[in-house]
Amino acid sequence: MDIRPIRTEADYDWALAEVEQYFVHEPELGTADADRFDVLSSLIEAYEAKTWPIEAPDAVDAVKMVMADRHISRETLAPVFGSKSRLSEFLNRKRGLTMAVANRLHDELQIPASILIRPYAMEPRAASGRKREKVRASGTGA
Repeated sequence: MDIRPIRTEADYDWALAEVEQYFVHEPELGTADADRFDVLSSLIEAYEAKTWPIEAPDAVDAVKMVMADRHISRETLAPVFGSKSRLSEFLNRKRGLTMAVANRLHDELQIPASILIRPYAMEPRAASGRKREKVRASGTGA
């Protein structure tokens, strides 16, 4: 077998060209060509994973993807969060997940717990000075 490690883009291009023939003429299982195809495919996969890693989505993106893929409406998912507003705040990155909600998402949507418990970006909170300004402006102080 004339197979070599894939270390460069040139090696990668060579391996892609070599494996392409097996998509046109699929080798029979158990043959040397089938073994060569498997080895080349594994080398290509390893090179791609190393060169262009794909990060797992964060919790918000994972929930959005599952909702889209399974055609789950906000109304259907709201009970998992306790209310539509809590779901909306989560999807808009204004509310984090509690462990109870993460557990329910894991159980009901089969989203890996490792994705649900990993930290993710949140939108900055709006300044809470507005309420104070209104209270002061009203002159009541309460």
